[in-house]
Amino acid sequence: MGWLVSLAGAGLVVAVLRDVFRTLWQPSGRGKVSRWLTAGLWRLAGRADGRLAAVTGPLALALVAALWTMTIILGWTLIYWPHLPSGFSYGASLNAAERAGFLDAVYLSVVTVATLGFGDIVPADGWLRIAAPLEAVLGFTLLTAVVSWISQVYPALTRRRTLALRLALLRRAEPPADRLDPVTTAGLLTSLAADVIQVRVDLTQHAETYYFHDGHDDTSLAAMAGYAADLALQGQTSSRAEVRTAAAMLGRALDDLAVVLNRQFLRLKTDQAVAVLHAYAVDHDRGSRPAGN
Repeated sequence: MGWLVSLAGAGLVVAVLRDVFRTLWQPSGRGKVSRWLTAGLWRLAGRADGRLAAVTGPLALALVAALWTMTIILGWTLIYWPHLPSGFSYGASLNAAERAGFLDAVYLSVVTVATLGFGDIVPADGWLRIAAPLEAVLGFTLLTAVVSWISQVYPALTRRRTLALRLALLRRAEPPADRLDPVTTAGLLTSLAADVIQVRVDLTQHAETYYFHDGHDDTSLAAMAGYAADLALQGQTSSRAEVRTAAAMLGRALDDLAVVLNRQFLRLKTDQAVAVLHAYAVDHDRGSRPAGN
């Protein structure tokens, strides 16, 4: 029976490692824990109070990291528990018979995963002498992975917000299309298309960035994506081939972005980019002011 408990604990650890791998290191995938938790928290925040959406993204990152850590601790607790006290050596101040409960196994797991190494309870059996250091290695690896995760998420958010701000400034300037140099217009549309492609890649690799709410319309791509679509449509009516080509690139980039938004987050029954971008705006509380107006 004790080995079945240990095997259940090992299964928990493997499940967490798989979710960490899929979330942090698989380019086009997401772990189920991070997906369900972030999406559920986003829906809950929207129903309870729209202002809570502002903290959904950071809170989701913290909760996912905490859940990973607690599950690893629980998994290793189940691995150790059936083998207390016979598989361990105890310090002189401890009574081994009194240190064989579940909480003692939790304590051992916590100090091991945190690499504290107090030395009051140490593994004695050969396989436990390998398992305990392995937990410490995983604890350090998980900490490093979470720090790396956060360091990748925020640059992706910066790129998204920078694109939104560029669009907001362009809309505010309202340059007359018929007076702009065609080369300048084509270069501008091509640059915007490249930025939209980068956002699409960021959403694919770091889907959790979708659940970060941008506080102002000028830095919200959800609010500005409609205007980008308007630019693409206007550019395709130009008499200059280079402008039409650049506008088509921007339109196609927006179509691809809409596909990612719809498949991963919105799940609408339509594939029309206009409808998806509008739903994106509504989901981010930007639906009251159409982005193209």
